[in-house]
Amino acid sequence: MATVTLQGNEIQTNGNLPELNSKAPDFKLVSTDLSVKSLENYSGKKLVLNIFPSVDTGTCATSVRNFNKEASQLDNTKVLCISRDLPFAHSRFCGAEGIENVEMLSDFATGDFGKNYGLEFTNGPLTGLHSRCIVVINENGEVSYTEQVSEIVDEPNYEAALKAL
Repeated sequence: MATVTLQGNEIQTNGNLPELNSKAPDFKLVSTDLSVKSLENYSGKKLVLNIFPSVDTGTCATSVRNFNKEASQLDNTKVLCISRDLPFAHSRFCGAEGIENVEMLSDFATGDFGKNYGLEFTNGPLTGLHSRCIVVINENGEVSYTEQVSEIVDEPNYEAALKAL
């Protein structure tokens, strides 16, 4: 279990992020076209998992915009933006913002991604949502970088995540 804060108030997650150099846990997430995506869909690619509570908050939206800007310049790399928002909310946001370089994926159906990656909030006002995290997975499917943002309203370290690629 990890502890982060929301405006200074402690909130726990159900576990810890995957260990560095470990095999990334598989997932089944729903894309904006309602297709189901798993880790296998990205075999041989580097992945940046930009994980957040909800695209309808300022910091979460900013992280999607920032990674969208960077993603167009990355070789053999996909940026996956993951939350429990409905795929329709993801689609609406991307359409309104002109987001085209990242892939939005939803964990709305089961929440298993958040549970398996150890980042689901277990208490507080965001219970059941995802903690703000970055997980970088190399082309061999191994975790090469993780960050769990200690204060939920803060942005992740974009530069460190991209440097880990």
